[in-house]
Amino acid sequence: MAIEDALAPWLGNQRWFAGKGQGLRDLAIVSDTKLAAGDPELRHLIIAVSHGAAVDYYQILVGLRRRLPERLEYARIGPIGDALAGGKIAYDALHDADLTKPILAAIAADASVGTLRMHKLEGAVFETGLDSLVLTSEQSNTSLVFGEESILKVFRRLSPGPNPDLEVTTALHRLGSSQVAEPLGWIETRLEGVPTHLAILSRYLRLASDGWSLAATSVRDLYASTDMRAADVGGDFAGESRRLGIATAQIHADLAVAFGTDELGTAAVSELTERMFRKLDLASAAVPELVKHADMIGDAYAEFAKLKGPFPVQRVHGDYHLGQVLRTETGWVVLDFEGEPATPLAQRRARSSALRDVAGMLRSFDYAARHQLIGHPDQAARGDVARDWVRRNADAFCAGYAEAGGLDPTANRVLLRALQLDKAVYEVLYEARHRPSWLSIPLDSLAEF
Repeated sequence: MAIEDALAPWLGNQRWFAGKGQGLRDLAIVSDTKLAAGDPELRHLIIAVSHGAAVDYYQILVGLRRRLPERLEYARIGPIGDALAGGKIAYDALHDADLTKPILAAIAADASVGTLRMHKLEGAVFETGLDSLVLTSEQSNTSLVFGEESILKVFRRLSPGPNPDLEVTTALHRLGSSQVAEPLGWIETRLEGVPTHLAILSRYLRLASDGWSLAATSVRDLYASTDMRAADVGGDFAGESRRLGIATAQIHADLAVAFGTDELGTAAVSELTERMFRKLDLASAAVPELVKHADMIGDAYAEFAKLKGPFPVQRVHGDYHLGQVLRTETGWVVLDFEGEPATPLAQRRARSSALRDVAGMLRSFDYAARHQLIGHPDQAARGDVARDWVRRNADAFCAGYAEAGGLDPTANRVLLRALQLDKAVYEVLYEARHRPSWLSIPLDSLAEF
């Protein structure tokens, strides 16, 4: 069996594969670089996948062994019978610490292998020769932790050009921002003739807790409480929400310095709302349950379109939610500045209203409160409690954001509402395609807007 034949069925089952439900018409290897020879062997592949008229690029590091150890069976891709591979078994090499060590060493050495270029940031210090462990929480990429010292995020779906995550974190690090993890290095190649980032190595914040887990604990404590008021339970999260709002405003201020600002005039507002309407039409066609909310959403978009502006715009995070922030001993740190992976790269790098990130975090509060109610025996009774938790934390976040100099969410309710609804429409389509059991979360939220 050729490696392409083994990759095709395996690829469709990966969480980070964006073509689910669209039909995989063709798969071709556009780049094949051998990073380590012998048994095991390591090959770096970039593949082009066609579904319909669209072509997506994916990055896969393939390990090849004559006999696959039981510990790696879960990462199996399939047997390869071509002469080049010599009848070996292919598997996802990112799960094999024997093959990830050479990658870390190559970054430290500023090595070049074939078309791949490894780079260490000037002044960066990190240990090599460490075992790696794959984090299981990511949906769109794959991250490896090396000995609790560094973390390598490998971008799975590639867009030709610079990845915003590396672009933004290095710029903010140079400004001395304490709200980003220290970048240490990266890997790049050329795709469609332009330099394209493949992975970013950063300092691992081993004592940090992610915002989603902290919020989920707060909600769980609330639902277990007989008092059932968000302000009174021991796990109240509002103080952290306010501090997160302050940190978000500071990040936005640094982004404005690093990348500049602009204004959104009448024509640009019209173009933005047209894009929102197109997204709404697409999602409504794919998810019929959304149709009953379409008039309400359209009215909010139309109200926003009537505003004359101008509205300030700048570089933003683009996919901001509780899973993208870490609470360290000294404060909040923001991760993953690459934006929504399904969004075209040029759009992810474009300036937008800073309230887009605020809207994303407010939607994340809603998710944190509602996801634990799915299948809960007292779901109906706890609905008011969930809404109380969301309101309390949303208000605290917005107060902190405005206090630290961010665009006041209260004074810009029409814009913020439109952006929240646009995010909810995105969520409906995402959940329908990737996580149907959670589809009720954005739909129930829309019913209460």
